[in-house]
Amino acid sequence: MNRTSLLLSLVALAATASQAADSWPKAQSPLKADPALEQKINQLLGKMTAEEKVGQLIQPEIKHLTPADVRKFHIGSVLNGGGSVPQGIKQHKASDWVKMADSYYQASMDASDGFAAIPIAWGTDAVHGVGNLYGATLYPHNIALGATRNPELIRKIGAATAAELAATGLDWNFAPTVAVAQDDRWGRTYESYAEQPELVASYAAALVEGLQGKANSIGWFGAGQVISTAKHFIGDGATLDGIDRGDAVIGEQQLRERHAAGYYSAIAAGVQSIMASFNSWQGERLHGHRYLLTEVLKNQMAFDGLVIGDWDGHSFVSGCSPVSCPASINAGVDILMAPNANWKELYANTLAQVKSGEIPAARLDDAVRRILRVKFRSGLFNKGLPSSRALAGQQQLIGSAEHRAVARQAVRESLVLLKNQGQLLPLAPQAKILLTGDGADNIGKQTAGWSLSWQGTGNSNSDFPGATSIYQGMAAAVTAAGGQIELSKDASFKQKPDVAVVVFGEEPYAEMQGDTQNLLYKNGDDTDLKLLKQLKAQGIPVVALFITGRPLWLNRELNAADAFMVAWQPGTEGAGVADVIFKAKDGSVPYPVKGKLSFSWPATVEQLVLNKADANYQPLFAYGYGLSYGEQDKLSTALPEVMPKAKVSQDQLALFKRRPLAPWQVQVIGSENNRALMTGQSISVDSISVKAVDYQVQEDAREVSWNGKGLGAVMLASQNRQDLSAYWRDGAVLKFKLNVSAAPTAAAFVAIGCGPSCLSKVDITAELKQRAGKGWQDFAVALNCFPDAGSDFGLAQPPAALFKLVLEPFGLQSSGSLKLSFADVELSKTHKADKNCAAL
Repeated sequence: MNRTSLLLSLVALAATASQAADSWPKAQSPLKADPALEQKINQLLGKMTAEEKVGQLIQPEIKHLTPADVRKFHIGSVLNGGGSVPQGIKQHKASDWVKMADSYYQASMDASDGFAAIPIAWGTDAVHGVGNLYGATLYPHNIALGATRNPELIRKIGAATAAELAATGLDWNFAPTVAVAQDDRWGRTYESYAEQPELVASYAAALVEGLQGKANSIGWFGAGQVISTAKHFIGDGATLDGIDRGDAVIGEQQLRERHAAGYYSAIAAGVQSIMASFNSWQGERLHGHRYLLTEVLKNQMAFDGLVIGDWDGHSFVSGCSPVSCPASINAGVDILMAPNANWKELYANTLAQVKSGEIPAARLDDAVRRILRVKFRSGLFNKGLPSSRALAGQQQLIGSAEHRAVARQAVRESLVLLKNQGQLLPLAPQAKILLTGDGADNIGKQTAGWSLSWQGTGNSNSDFPGATSIYQGMAAAVTAAGGQIELSKDASFKQKPDVAVVVFGEEPYAEMQGDTQNLLYKNGDDTDLKLLKQLKAQGIPVVALFITGRPLWLNRELNAADAFMVAWQPGTEGAGVADVIFKAKDGSVPYPVKGKLSFSWPATVEQLVLNKADANYQPLFAYGYGLSYGEQDKLSTALPEVMPKAKVSQDQLALFKRRPLAPWQVQVIGSENNRALMTGQSISVDSISVKAVDYQVQEDAREVSWNGKGLGAVMLASQNRQDLSAYWRDGAVLKFKLNVSAAPTAAAFVAIGCGPSCLSKVDITAELKQRAGKGWQDFAVALNCFPDAGSDFGLAQPPAALFKLVLEPFGLQSSGSLKLSFADVELSKTHKADKNCAAL
C-alpha cells in the first residue's frame, strides 16, 4: 500500500471505527515514545521556575517584542502577522530577517542570570509561500492547488517554502490550513483545498512532509525544514452563513468525519503543532473547549505536540480578555498568541493564576513539556544561532528559479476550463491578441490575500520583484512565436484582434474581510460584463480568465464569453497561464489544461451551501468538473441570467462590518477635492489620513485623523448610485460606532452624499466633544434629519431625491484637527433616534 492510500485508509478509519458520538480513533503518528527524550525534557522542566514556564506560554508579535523582553520574561516564541516585517521595512532581504532572528535567539539562550537557556521559535503564516518576504515565490492559493489533484506537487511546494523560510532564520510555519470549507461565502474558502475531506487529507500530509521532512528519515527537520502547523482545530469551514469566527452547529459525527480528516493525516505525517480555531462548536469557543482540545485531540487522538492559539483567540472565550484567560490554558491551549502591546499584562496575570493554583501545576507542566518536546524534536536545541545555519541569509533561495518553476507548474495544473465553445482554446501564439481587464497586468490581484499585507491589498507590480503578471507571461509567449499582443485598459485597439482575452475577478481579501453575504459576483456590478459584451458585439472571439478565491454565480459573464477559464489566485508566476492557453509555435500542445474543480460551482445565487456530499445536489459544474482540450463543450450558451431582487425592505442594511461591504469602499477627500480610495491598510491625502485598526477583532475598524490643514472627509463610497429611498421613507436611522480619541477643533459633520456638490450634513461637533476619551460609543442619526442636499436634483422633494441617488451613505467631515475611529455602520429601521434631530 502506498503512502497516499495509507493516509486515506486512516481517514476512513476515523470515520468508521466507532459509531459512538464521543469516540475519536487514535491518530497513527509515526513518532513513538522516546524515553531518553522525555527524560531530557523532565530534567529541564524540573529546573525551570514558574516565571520561565509562563514565558514559554506567551507568544508576542515582533512589533511589540525586544530581545531584552525575551530575556526578562523568558519568552519561548514570537510571531509576525500578515504584513508585519522587521522594522516595518517590507523590502528587507533574508539577511535582515536573520539579524532579528539572531537577536531573539541570543536573548533566549543567555543563561548569565542563572535561568535556563531555551531557544526561541519564530513562527509566521507562510500559507502560499513566504507572503511577508519581499521577492519570495508565492504559489497559487489552496483552492487552486486542490484543482491540481497532485499531492506530490504539494510536497514540493512545502519543501520550497521551508527553504525560503529557513533562509530568513525562521523556524515555524502556521500551515497547512486543513479546513473543509462548506459555505463559499466564507472569506477563507481559498485557504481550503477542497469541500471533500479525502482530498484535504492527502494534501495535509503532503505539505507537512514538505515542510518538516519525512518523519523518522534522515531529512526529518534537516537544514531546510521548519515546524508545520495544522489549522484551525476544528470546524472552521463549517460555520453558519460562512461567517469567519462563527459557530459550527453540526453534530459530533459530522465534525469528526468531515472536518477532522486533515488532522488525522497531518498527525500521521508527524505534524508538531496544531492551531486552535477562532470558531465555536455548538456555541462554545474552541479556544476554551476542553473536551475537543484535551479529551479529543490530546487524549483520544493521542496528539503529543503543542496546541497554539490563534491571533488573540483566547480573548473570545467567555470570561476572558486579551490580558487574562486561564480558561484557555486549562482547556488545552499550550501557547497563547498575544499580538498586542499589552502582552506583558497577560504574562503577569497568567503567572499570578499559576501561583494561585487557578492554572494547576500539572496543566502548566503539560503545556511546557509539549513545547519543549517540539523544540527538541525539531532540532532547535542543536541548530544554533540562526545566522550559523546552512541556509541562513542565502538570498539566492528567495524566489529562486527552481522554486518559481514549481510555482509555475502549480499554476499550469490548477487552471480549470469551464467553457470552450468551438474549441477556441488553446490559442495560436502567432495570432493578434488583445488583452484587457483589470487583472491582466496586476500581480497584486494575482497573489491576493496574505501577500506582503494581511489582506493582500495596496500592492503594485513593483512590490513583487522577479514575478510575472499574466500579461508579461502572455507577451513573452506571443512575441517569441511572432504574434502580436496589445494591452488595453478599456478594450479599445489600434488593429482589430483575432481574439480578445479578458482577465477579471475578485479583489484581494483575507479572513473576516473576505466574508460575503451571497455568491453573486461583485454583488451584481456589471463592469466586467460590459467589457465582454463590448468585444463580442464587434465580432471578436472572447476568452474570459477569471481570478477568484471561490466559485461565484456569474452566468451573465459565462454567457458573454466564448471560452471561460478559472485562474483562481495564481500567485507570482503568471506565465503559467500563458503556458496553458497557447499552443506551441508548431501547433502542438505541450501543456494541456488539467485542473478539476475541488469545489462545486453554483447554478443559482440561492445555492449558498453546495457540496457533493449534500442532498439535492444540483450544481452548474460538479465537484471534479473541468474540460480538457478537444472535449465536447456541453454548456448551454443561454444560462439563466435572472438576478435576485435587492431586499431593500430589510430592517438592517450593513454598510461597514469589519470592512466596507460591497459596493462600498473607503474613500478620503482632501482640501483640494483630491480623492483616493483605500486599497491597503492605510491611505492619506493632504488634510486627512485613515488606517485599519482593531476594535473587536483584527482590523475591523478605521482610524481617521484630520490634521487641521483644511477640509477633509472620509466616506463610504460607491461607483454606482444606490436607491436607499425605502429607508428614508420608513424612518430609518444611520447607526454607527465611534471612538473619539481627540476632540474636534472645528465643526465636524456626519454626511450622506450623491456626488460632487451634493452632500447633506448633520453637525455632530458637540456630541464628539462630549464623548471624547470615553471609548467606543453608539451614534444614530435619523435619515429625515439630513437637510436639503442642494438643488442639483431638479426634483420637488430634495431629501427623497437624495436617497434615490446615494453614492456615499456615510461620511465624516471636518476642517480642524480631529482623531476618531469608526466601526459597524448600518442603516436600521428598528433603531430609535431623536426624530427632532436634537441629539444623537
